[in-house]
Amino acid sequence: MANLKVLKLRIASVKSTRKITKAMQMVSAAKLRRAQDAAEAARPYAERMNAVLSNLARGAANSASAPRLFQGTGNDKVHLLIVATAERGLCGGFNSSIVKLARMHAKKLIADGKTVKILTVGKKGREQLRRDMGSNLIGHVDLSAVKKLGYVNAQDIARDVLARFDGGEFDVATLFFNKFQSVISQVPTARQLIPAQFEDTGEAGTLYEYEPEEEAILADLLPRSIATQIFTGLLENGASEQGARMSAMDNATRNAGDMIDKLTIQFNRSRQAAITNELIEIISGAEAL
Repeated sequence: MANLKVLKLRIASVKSTRKITKAMQMVSAAKLRRAQDAAEAARPYAERMNAVLSNLARGAANSASAPRLFQGTGNDKVHLLIVATAERGLCGGFNSSIVKLARMHAKKLIADGKTVKILTVGKKGREQLRRDMGSNLIGHVDLSAVKKLGYVNAQDIARDVLARFDGGEFDVATLFFNKFQSVISQVPTARQLIPAQFEDTGEAGTLYEYEPEEEAILADLLPRSIATQIFTGLLENGASEQGARMSAMDNATRNAGDMIDKLTIQFNRSRQAAITNELIEIISGAEAL
């Protein structure tokens, strides 16, 4: 009977867990819609800014007065990795996939004789990287108190990165995040921020005349571009996190249901065996009399 009691308690415990995972799945589904809309709404602006800056960069490519954010320092000895992850877990491999990409990149750079510095955004990435790359961590951005992610949060991170660049702390900066594709698909992405790199927009044949000169416009727009790219990455991360958590909680709910079914069968068999033993004892006692 003790075995039956243990099974009964375990079934009740798994049922309680299933209620929690189901609730978390529904909450993530509601948050996913808002996060996905925000990420998709930010893409056209980021793509258009990339197109404008790409055109400006072609005009200033060979200019000696081009801004340092575009030209770089002339070296690539010191690399800053900005690793953006979530503040909370229970979202499958979301955090691990970003950290894995950043760790592989860091180890490759170290093998090539480069110096690697890591700035983490989000508690989970910091916890994982601290285990084997704690000496490379130079800063952390805590967003756990932020209820709704805004552009001002990305500006704060961008100001910190730009201040470090102006102080000569690094030569190349790369942002790591997950790009949202669907609920079950998030792509770990590395995007170089400094020196600025722009995707080819297919407008190579279009010529523009700018006033003031391209260099002056680049100097004004590049800091905004860095903040915009960080903000876009954080929004993509937010949608990817909710999608990954929704998928993980759905799998957990299904697994809990399967476990309840197995435990229920085991409970019924144990109860039937106990009843059968009691009947055998009663019948044996009656025959003895």
